[in-house]
Amino acid sequence: MAMHHESRTGATEQGELDRGSFSDDYRTYRVRASCADAPDSFQVLTGAGEDIVLIVSGLNSGDLKATWGPFWRSFKPNWKIWVEESAFRVFYRGRSLIPENPASIRFCRG
Repeated sequence: MAMHHESRTGATEQGELDRGSFSDDYRTYRVRASCADAPDSFQVLTGAGEDIVLIVSGLNSGDLKATWGPFWRSFKPNWKIWVEESAFRVFYRGRSLIPENPASIRFCRG
């Protein structure tokens, strides 16, 4: 099974929410943020009817939860891992998880 990653989708009205896409031998999956600024979740969609494959929530709190669409729940665990990893790569592509020059960084000792 060949798996491909594509670049960011073109600018449209949804352009700020669309983060890009990835694909396997059968279909293309699109990644869409829940909002333009500090999204707490993203969706993975496929098909013309925008079938929801996966929703990942808890991005801001770090309490991540994956919710699979009804058709996709029975897929094999290794495929689900691939979809989750691919979606995260697309979602965060070109975005820094930590500010370039943070004002201060605190480390807890003890």
